[in-house]
Amino acid sequence: MLITHLGHSCLLVEVDGARLLLDPGVFSRGFEELTDLDAVLITHQHADHVDVERLPTLLEANDGARLVAEPETAAELRQAGIEAEPLHAGDTLEVAGTTLRGAGGRHAVIHPEIPRVGNVGMLVGTSRADGGDGLLLHPGDAYDVVPGDVDVLALPLNAPWAKVSETIDYLRAVSPSVAVPIHDALLLPPARAMYLGHCTRLAPPGTSVVDFNGGQPLDVLT
Repeated sequence: MLITHLGHSCLLVEVDGARLLLDPGVFSRGFEELTDLDAVLITHQHADHVDVERLPTLLEANDGARLVAEPETAAELRQAGIEAEPLHAGDTLEVAGTTLRGAGGRHAVIHPEIPRVGNVGMLVGTSRADGGDGLLLHPGDAYDVVPGDVDVLALPLNAPWAKVSETIDYLRAVSPSVAVPIHDALLLPPARAMYLGHCTRLAPPGTSVVDFNGGQPLDVLT
């Protein structure tokens, strides 16, 4: 499984022969230059996970790529003139030879007076235990999606809805083989290193926390 971090929560994932882009948002850079994508996947409607201004250019450059989004997000995109397939929690799709499953359903609580929006975690691929190239979980903005057999967890490091103890507890609950850091655009480098250090030191047994290298593809399961 090859993963390229394009900033914040945006990942290019190459698994089972499929080339998938997750959560191209306003804090992410370089995704609009990608080609040969099989699908674009969006966990929820917040702008740091979907840049509605740049999304049409991305789709034009990837004619035939499927746009799959959390249902509320799909409805909002249609209102903006962008057609998207809704993915509900529990749904399974076959995308270019790999499997996509939705999990969860609601965004984490930011504040009781801020309405919660839909949020569908994306499970991409097939676990190595089942003979696949690996199963990646991108939870979007929630820590309540805890499926089994996750090989790679895209771990949100920092958010208005999270504190570091919750991040570590979530990492331990999922207990993947590998965790890679996402959702980090609000952190200056020293603070990011501190968050990443906490997660590395307090990771569960058998989990490696692996950082990205300046936008280069990372083979996470070798």
